[in-house]
Amino acid sequence: MFTSEKGIVEEWLSEYKTLPETSLQNYATNLKDKNSLVSSLYKVIQEPQSELLEPVCHQLFEFYRSGEEQLLRFTLQFLPELIWCYLAVSASRNVHSSGCIEALLLGVYNLEIVDKQGHSKVLSFTIPSLSKPSVYHEPSSIGSMALTESALSQHGLSKVVYSGPHPQREMLTAQNRFEVLTFLLLCYNAALTYMPSVSLQSLCQICSRICVCGYPRQHVRKYKGMSNRIPVSSGFMVQMLTGIYFALYNGEWDLAQKALDDIIYRAQLELYPEPLLVANAIKASLPHGALKSSKEGTRCIQVEITPTSSRISRNAVTSMSIRGHRWKRHEQPDNSNDTSELGILVLPEISVTNVSGEKTGNGEKGRTLGEIDAQHMQGVQETTTDPRTESKGLPEIRRQKSVRKLMEDGINSPGRVQF
Repeated sequence: MFTSEKGIVEEWLSEYKTLPETSLQNYATNLKDKNSLVSSLYKVIQEPQSELLEPVCHQLFEFYRSGEEQLLRFTLQFLPELIWCYLAVSASRNVHSSGCIEALLLGVYNLEIVDKQGHSKVLSFTIPSLSKPSVYHEPSSIGSMALTESALSQHGLSKVVYSGPHPQREMLTAQNRFEVLTFLLLCYNAALTYMPSVSLQSLCQICSRICVCGYPRQHVRKYKGMSNRIPVSSGFMVQMLTGIYFALYNGEWDLAQKALDDIIYRAQLELYPEPLLVANAIKASLPHGALKSSKEGTRCIQVEITPTSSRISRNAVTSMSIRGHRWKRHEQPDNSNDTSELGILVLPEISVTNVSGEKTGNGEKGRTLGEIDAQHMQGVQETTTDPRTESKGLPEIRRQKSVRKLMEDGINSPGRVQF
């Protein structure tokens, strides 16, 4: 560590101690733009024997518990490097040199598991249903599965996953180590959009180192300085993948893709199904070429949204369309004056004696079975007699009757013949 970098860190330590509370917000806002300070702090953390490590860890913890959001995120950006230093020292069994880092990690953990009133937090997450559209999928593209999920969602069978309450820890042991570290990575991933590029680069590098140290791939990666295997848990690797997935689409394509391959390599050796499933799903969704993403501005995971389509086709046959078609056919206007234009068939007057010039009497009609069948096949509709049309000499019109009624009227109704 150079003298200039050491001077920057010492100035930073003394400046915060003399800072009045009224200037805390402005100080936190300007702190993220001090790139030289951030790089100097990384070098201090990477040297476990540095005399500045303990005061730096103490001040980072003061930032975290100050309640100022900007200071909290400033501490969080160093979390991947702090985790790596702690695991490396633990694997080398030199526990005494990591005391201040362990205290900082425990302090952040104990602050995050409780709310402002001091009560234990219970985190909840609702598993999204495939029957409801999201930025990742459209239910109509899934097929019959969407119908099943829709039926389940109507019965309120949405699954909610809970995390917590988490117990407070006074020290890190081999039994609770990865429980604490996994929760810390969860807190880091919750603030990924606020992390600078240098923090994402550190995340990718420490994920690769953790996964390959002590294995043959370490020689391929040419990592030096650490040759002991670092044990990891399945949940810890899943949290690493969450950060790697974000880094892939936010300017760190090369480092993140290398870290993804190393995580898959380690998960295959450990036979961990959860990280294998997540890592292979991420790898299968990656584009073929490297992404050119801006390192400035809003950060987000880029996804392709399928165009929305109507759930029911306009030409689909439904009960409503059939009913509406029937109503349109039955409710055609019955106007005898427009029969020639509308194509409505008017019933002629029939003589049952076959005598030319003879007519039926009293407005009654005798119909044979053949004529009734012809009317039925052609869909002839009869409507009731309108008294107003009788006075004008218009032909009699009756409502449509059933086939059985028409046959009875045609057979049993005697026709009166005029002589």
